[in-house]
Amino acid sequence: MKNKHYPTLFSPIRIGRITVPNRIVMVPTDISSANADGSVNRRVLTYHEEIAKGGCGFIVVGATTPDKATGRPTVTCVAADEDPLIPGLAHLAEVMHRHGAKCAVQIQHPGRQAAWPRKNLMSASDHVLDVPGSAGHEVIYAESIAQGKSIRAMTVEEIYDLIEKFGEAAWRVQQAGFDSVELHAAHGYLIAQFMSPFVNKRTDRFGGSFINRMRFTMEIVTRIQMKCGRDFPLGIRYSGDEWIEGGRTLDETVQVARLMEEMDLAYVDISAGIFESPGAVMDPMYYPEGWNTYAAEEVKKNVKIPVITSHSLRNPDYCEKILAEGRTDMVGMSRQLIADPYWANKARAGRKDDIRRCISCLVGCWQESLMIKRDMRCAINPAVGDERFIHLPPAAEPCKVAVVGGGPAGMEAARIAALRGHQVTIFEKSGELGGAMLYCCTVPGKSKMRWHADWLRRQMKKLGVKVKFAVEPKVKDLKGFDVILLATGGRVARPDIPGIDLPFVITFEDVLRCKSTRCEYYPKGKPRPVPCGQNVLIWGDHFGASDAAEMLGCAGKKVTIVTENRDFAQWMEPCHRDVMIKRFAGGNGEGLKSKTYKNPVRIIADSSLTKIGKNGTAVVLSSTFQPREVKADTIVVAKVVPNESIYEKLLEAGLVVVKIGDSKEVRNVRGAVTDGANAALAIEKGAALNANYELISNLPSGIDLT
Repeated sequence: MKNKHYPTLFSPIRIGRITVPNRIVMVPTDISSANADGSVNRRVLTYHEEIAKGGCGFIVVGATTPDKATGRPTVTCVAADEDPLIPGLAHLAEVMHRHGAKCAVQIQHPGRQAAWPRKNLMSASDHVLDVPGSAGHEVIYAESIAQGKSIRAMTVEEIYDLIEKFGEAAWRVQQAGFDSVELHAAHGYLIAQFMSPFVNKRTDRFGGSFINRMRFTMEIVTRIQMKCGRDFPLGIRYSGDEWIEGGRTLDETVQVARLMEEMDLAYVDISAGIFESPGAVMDPMYYPEGWNTYAAEEVKKNVKIPVITSHSLRNPDYCEKILAEGRTDMVGMSRQLIADPYWANKARAGRKDDIRRCISCLVGCWQESLMIKRDMRCAINPAVGDERFIHLPPAAEPCKVAVVGGGPAGMEAARIAALRGHQVTIFEKSGELGGAMLYCCTVPGKSKMRWHADWLRRQMKKLGVKVKFAVEPKVKDLKGFDVILLATGGRVARPDIPGIDLPFVITFEDVLRCKSTRCEYYPKGKPRPVPCGQNVLIWGDHFGASDAAEMLGCAGKKVTIVTENRDFAQWMEPCHRDVMIKRFAGGNGEGLKSKTYKNPVRIIADSSLTKIGKNGTAVVLSSTFQPREVKADTIVVAKVVPNESIYEKLLEAGLVVVKIGDSKEVRNVRGAVTDGANAALAIEKGAALNANYELISNLPSGIDLT
């Protein structure tokens, strides 16, 4: 039956011998959540089953190694290199099939980019590797200096041994009952290393000409077809443009697609980038929706097999548009289905406003998980990797819950508490909900943060959460509540130095304040942003500092950042930082077409501000006590500390109160959302504070802390 909202998106399509019920693809994602031996466990089953429940038509299980001994893309990736792994893979196929999804396994050997083992890594050619944005990055200890990883060229014997292992892995996937197999030939992993003229410098039959660089891929395809049959659907994912000098460009991408079609592949999945240019691979916040669609569109003009596009697809309206226009055959999502596994169901029902859109932060799914050798999480969806949040237990008895602060921590806590049946009231000192997320609205390329703020605001209304605006509650106002969650966020610190109170010394909040009255949530009487002079000095090293620098730099200001650290924004997710630093220098992220800076941003590291003169001259002191003067028209203070002003008073009054979000510790949106979710899950009648001043409930019989 034709869907009235998105008829093309929800129309079936043939991939080889199988029919996929709709055009939505879960493009392969490494969730690094398997057992240490690569076997499937409950986390892997649950993650993929929820996406199948959510209505995704074709699910590709990501990053499955054909040889654990020589390369795992993450330390706990799925493996298909032994027959005893087949039963677990079969269970995985079953949980997706029972919800109507077709499914594949992506076979991936990372080669030079292995997260494990760390040493003796192999590639098409010898070289020294430096890819800090990759899960296979060089491990740098606290007192070490980066030198790059030494990579060795594979021997011909090793190449043919691995070709056989790819074939065996595909056969195991077929035996497990999957509908298809996909080869990972994108992002600089092993197959891509052979295909790429940038990486492959071999002079034998596996290097040099186009056909020689494709030989490794072709041999793998032939081996899989011999073991699985030519009618078993086989696809390939590769980068349309590697976005690096000497890498593959779109012309050769089309040539690859034609060759794969000639070899009877069932589909091609067009991605982007190589990890030497990580922005295009991971497309952080700066990248607009569907920026990579052009590559699939060009490939589709030249082949008849289905073409999948991906990268920053979020809105079903956009997905319907590019499908209806014939620019692609299927739309691939990865992080979007991490943030909201039920995207397809919500789109099909015409409930696009209920979709929790991925904000492309790369914090939960990359920086704080796979890159540091943990299993995957999500900054805005606490249920990823934590099944406690999939089926929320109803409260045994409703409680009156006060949430002081309406930022991401406060609203997430309110959302989960309300879903569990509690009566929730938010006290918000300003005239709108959103907290620190709203400061991104004015930063070019960072407005995706607003998506989550708006989603949470809609949830507050939908769930009937009571909100009291322009209120900073006193102790007496909170005495009637069973539990109080303090989500007052951070505050800007003004260190006691000469000149700190001069009128041209402002905060990052003054700079980043939104002035768009077109927003439906924009409150009356909201202060306007404070204008800055041409020469701006920013003192600090957190999101406020980086966002202010980006906003002002894009506006043409001459910006100087002073940080006490060895380098600026070392805490930042590395793909974002890579793009930001390139933009600071007047360049751009690979594949990004946004406005560039007129003036480069200057960074003064290992230094602190010690004095501000009335004429705007700031004295900056280095860690070796060398002073320097910097002339500024405006000085922006961006040091953030927890705002916990009312906390001690609430404790002294004997109230059950816990800090969440930045009021507990200044971090990021994932820290805030996780705090809020955990606190809300612990709320029950009789909940108390333990000796660590954290909220606990459901204690063993006979133990009472009230």
